[in-house]
Amino acid sequence: MRTDDNLQGRSRQAVNRALYLSAIGVGFTFVVILVGVWTRLVDAGLGCPDWPGCYGALVVPDAQRAAGFAPDVPLEPFKAWMEMFHRYIASGLGLVALTLALMAWRNRQIPGYPVVVSWILLGIICLQGAFGAWTVTLKLWPQIVTLHLLGGFTVLATFFWLHYQLKACRRSEQRNMHLPRLWWLVSLLLVAQVALGGWTSSNYAGIACTGFPTCNNEWWPDYMDFDEGFHLTQEVGPNYLYGQLHAGARTAIHYTHRLGALALGLGLLVLTLHYKRHRSARPWLLAALGTYLLQVSLGVILVLNALPLSVALLHTAGAALLMLLLLRSGWSLGINESASQAYCYRKVVHA
Repeated sequence: MRTDDNLQGRSRQAVNRALYLSAIGVGFTFVVILVGVWTRLVDAGLGCPDWPGCYGALVVPDAQRAAGFAPDVPLEPFKAWMEMFHRYIASGLGLVALTLALMAWRNRQIPGYPVVVSWILLGIICLQGAFGAWTVTLKLWPQIVTLHLLGGFTVLATFFWLHYQLKACRRSEQRNMHLPRLWWLVSLLLVAQVALGGWTSSNYAGIACTGFPTCNNEWWPDYMDFDEGFHLTQEVGPNYLYGQLHAGARTAIHYTHRLGALALGLGLLVLTLHYKRHRSARPWLLAALGTYLLQVSLGVILVLNALPLSVALLHTAGAALLMLLLLRSGWSLGINESASQAYCYRKVVHA
């Protein structure tokens, strides 16, 4: 009996350590995303012309060494340090994911431990690092920049889901994998809207429409070029800093982002009304709806004030928060606390 108690105690401690580390990962990822967006907003994405170093060094070199490495790309110290800072903290996040993956392997005998999610997280982090490299080597190609943003949100979502799976393991909860179709639909709308936001930013279409709710004093500008705006096989090679598209294409992108926001808002409203009697999910859905309204307000401020950097950063933070709130509501909708579930801290069977 004492041996079983010791095993259960060790299991509990192991899960608690992973739980705390996953919580750190959620907050850390949030910061990494915002630093990456800030790097993008101050046009520092190509502050270092190479990867993973900067002008061939692990830290930003002086102007003389930079000129010897890339004479056609003058060193801008602030932008270079901004880019390298983003890389440093992203590498730190990778170490957190690696540690969680190793812990999952050690704890794989604990019933209910999310081993698979832990290793999926590490794989996503590695892929995200590759997208970071391609962002530089392909000179801010919009497709890669947008996928890099989506990858950051995917890392955040996976850290968050891992954290709650560890909580479920500790509390002996069992989650139902069959989430409502309506929740999946709204989640898909959110993913599409984040992608549209990344596409708008990477093509420098944030102020293609002036004024709100109209776009350049028109409800439907007839010069919008959707074919060019969403031409996903753009040429690889030119420097996409400040964009390559003409005004009509950028206007089409911006306007589509507005339409996507409207669709997402309607979806959130329907989801909230549908589950207004669900005691555990309702607070999170109401919080998500409130965050959405704040997002709309920030979007209007961005348009009317020509993209102030601080507001643009808050707009991205709001999108990340909205995603977390929607995920949390999904967790509440899928939780099942039946007495017949498998417990996380039952006797550990040695391999």
